[in-house]
Amino acid sequence: MRILIAVKIELQYLLTILKGKVPINFHMKKIKIFLVMVSVFLITETNGQQQNVNTSLLLKESGLKINFEVYNEKYLRLRNMLPETYVFGEKSFPITNQTGYEVSMYCSGEENRTIHFGDPGMRLIFIGKEEKKLQNGKQIILIQRDPVKNLRVESFYEFNNASPVVRRYTKVVNEGKEDVGIEYLSSAVLYNYNEIPEELDNEIKVHFAYNNWSQEAQWKSYKPSELGWNYNGSVYRGTVSFSSIGSMSTHKYLPMGMIENTRNGLIWFWQIEHNGSWHWEMSEAADKSTYLYLGGPDEQNGHAWKLLKPGESYQTVPVALGCVKGGFNEAIAALTQYRRSVVVRPHQDNQKCPVIFNDYMNCLWAKPTTEKEMPLIETASKLKIDYFVIDAGWYAELNETWWDGVGLWQPSKTRFQGGLKKLLDDIKSKGMIPGLWLEIEVAGINSPLKSKPDNWFLMRHGKRVIDGGRYLLDFRNPEVIAHANEVIDRLIKDFGIGYFKIDYNSKELIGTETNASSAGQGMLEHNRAVIQWYKSVLDKYPDLIIEACASGGNRMDYAMLSQTQIVSSSDQQDYRKYPAILVGALAAVLPEQLGIWSYPLPNGNAKEASFNMVNGMLCRLYQSGLISKLPVESYKQVKKGIELYKSTLAPFIPRSVPFFPLGMPSMSDIYKPIAVGLQQNNKAFIAVWRLKGNQKISVPLPERADRVNLIYPDDLGIKVTKKGSSLQVVFPDEYMACIVEIEFKQD
Repeated sequence: MRILIAVKIELQYLLTILKGKVPINFHMKKIKIFLVMVSVFLITETNGQQQNVNTSLLLKESGLKINFEVYNEKYLRLRNMLPETYVFGEKSFPITNQTGYEVSMYCSGEENRTIHFGDPGMRLIFIGKEEKKLQNGKQIILIQRDPVKNLRVESFYEFNNASPVVRRYTKVVNEGKEDVGIEYLSSAVLYNYNEIPEELDNEIKVHFAYNNWSQEAQWKSYKPSELGWNYNGSVYRGTVSFSSIGSMSTHKYLPMGMIENTRNGLIWFWQIEHNGSWHWEMSEAADKSTYLYLGGPDEQNGHAWKLLKPGESYQTVPVALGCVKGGFNEAIAALTQYRRSVVVRPHQDNQKCPVIFNDYMNCLWAKPTTEKEMPLIETASKLKIDYFVIDAGWYAELNETWWDGVGLWQPSKTRFQGGLKKLLDDIKSKGMIPGLWLEIEVAGINSPLKSKPDNWFLMRHGKRVIDGGRYLLDFRNPEVIAHANEVIDRLIKDFGIGYFKIDYNSKELIGTETNASSAGQGMLEHNRAVIQWYKSVLDKYPDLIIEACASGGNRMDYAMLSQTQIVSSSDQQDYRKYPAILVGALAAVLPEQLGIWSYPLPNGNAKEASFNMVNGMLCRLYQSGLISKLPVESYKQVKKGIELYKSTLAPFIPRSVPFFPLGMPSMSDIYKPIAVGLQQNNKAFIAVWRLKGNQKISVPLPERADRVNLIYPDDLGIKVTKKGSSLQVVFPDEYMACIVEIEFKQD
């Protein structure tokens, strides 16, 4: 087939020569090449033995190899993705025309032949590939074409020099003369992570994380049968699937997962980089081979049907996909390097890790006044905190609710003596940078913005979408963007704001019908416009820090985190439950971006205060609580913790990789100890928490660990020793925590 395509190209060039547009004597060589290619084509077509020969195609970059075959010299089929040096037996994974489709695509009016595989995805003809150098790697585009619908399909593989991870997305162009309805289009597919069908349950473990309000990042590991997928001697007709629908991308699950093959010592891992609806599933293809489908919103999983008109193109959301030898720790290490090197917008904040105080959690609870703020400002200044953030309520009058009137973002006239500007100037006079809370993407039903035309808002069935007393602004509208820009510009220029905590408390499902093929497509376009707006703000104000928050950690995805410098991990109010959240969240977010509350209590003691501090000290320390009312012993622990964080941990965090020596914790288990570590080069730090369990805890150490040293808290009777390859920690009481420095043997 590819020979025939080449013949056609040469024939077109020959016709140009014969028409006299190019001197014939200058291109005799071209004519000879054409005649040779015609001969080869005729010989090939008349030799039946050559028609079913498959050829191999290998992409080998960044420690990965992705193996393809061109089936019958015509159809591109994906065999597997493996670490570069790993070899599977050739008898594994036979390629047929019934599996291995490089793109999963289904169009309206076509045949949906099997689970998530339909036409034209099954009949795409391989045309060739293009390569392009990237700043930190290489982009390879595999090009296919549907001869029936006249669609050009481009599969993007973006490799990087930092980690064995490929960034993958798909673009389709309508080159025909008729509209085409797209019902689903994969961002990426993966095949053959299980060799022997009947050994599925003995070979495979699936890792994923539940994520919900105040119980984020709860990782689970299951066999396929525990998720409903059993080897049944025939083709499994169901799927193991995970989806999120709406504008809170992580309100049920984290948009990532892993498939571990314990038999072969391999683990495949991925993250879907989108701030809205997404879907992934795993199951069996027609020949019982295993597949993984990764994508953004589609018609079945997000109400996102796309009408593609002639000349138009459509691109899926990007996903990151990788494979390494090892298990969970090795997968997170690879994802960490990928996130840090490829995805995240460079910003000085992620290198310096300044300390932030926010007045909300276990503190003022969105009821700020000058009288309440001044003692906190004074104490924060003494603690050498860098940013002081006033959370919700600063725009509401004393007799108003702060929830359903948001929209104009003008300061309250009754909360602050001398005005909000004077209070913010007081913050600056104490050596701190002021910050404010915003929920810029919504407008309260009692806000003056309610009088704006309907095209300002997400609409469905001819009505504005209302969620929790708020309308949702449509960021595809240039007037909405102008409004949002006016708010940011005014608060920066008039008040000297250097930090915005941008919250989002709406879990709007489905989407908007305005100017879109479907509600889900409207939501996709809106979500992309939101990210573009964040990018434009930081382009204009490169030193500004933006925190992504969504009722805590309900938009903890790497579309948001590609632009924002920090993310709120949770709204969990009980410090004793927080370790089980932060450890799981470290698998989903870079430590330099993961904001963890530390909120010591006025009626607490040194033990409680140090537990709170340990919670945040291996991530981004996000201080709160009524720090001006702390007992002396608690205040001392906070002061020591911040000093240690700024001098020792903050410089270490941005170059570290997390590891999980006791595995993933569960919020429901109050007896099992919890531990997490950060490692780089010849040093590591491990945080250890005792809950209600035994006072003596044993934690496996990394290879080459030599010496251990308790660095915080050093005055509460906690004892640490190294015993063989384990760290032994003895806590004198329940609900205590510590941080231990680990030094490695020199190579």
